[in-house]
Amino acid sequence: MKLIIAIVNNDDAHAVNSSLSRAGFYVTKLASTGGFLMTGNSTFLMGVEDGDIDRAVEVIKSNSKKRVQNIPSDMTRRDAGGAQPARTVTVGGATVFVLNIEECRRL
Repeated sequence: MKLIIAIVNNDDAHAVNSSLSRAGFYVTKLASTGGFLMTGNSTFLMGVEDGDIDRAVEVIKSNSKKRVQNIPSDMTRRDAGGAQPARTVTVGGATVFVLNIEECRRL
């Protein structure tokens, strides 16, 4: 068994949550905040059997869209002096960690 930790943009959280549930996965969703843009994310925790890892990751991937966003430069360079032009960054998608679980008990 594995623990999947998936961090997705809040814009995609509902679609990811619904799709994982429809696919038969038990999911715990936590609110989280990214350290770079300081925007809202959702972190999903899932205990998944080894044979279902690829299927779960595919569900997450297909429901997590990347987007291009313009951000003020002062969000990325806190020490910059003077006005800086906005930067274009890619946001969204998903960051997925798959960890080994020594034991899982559902009580």
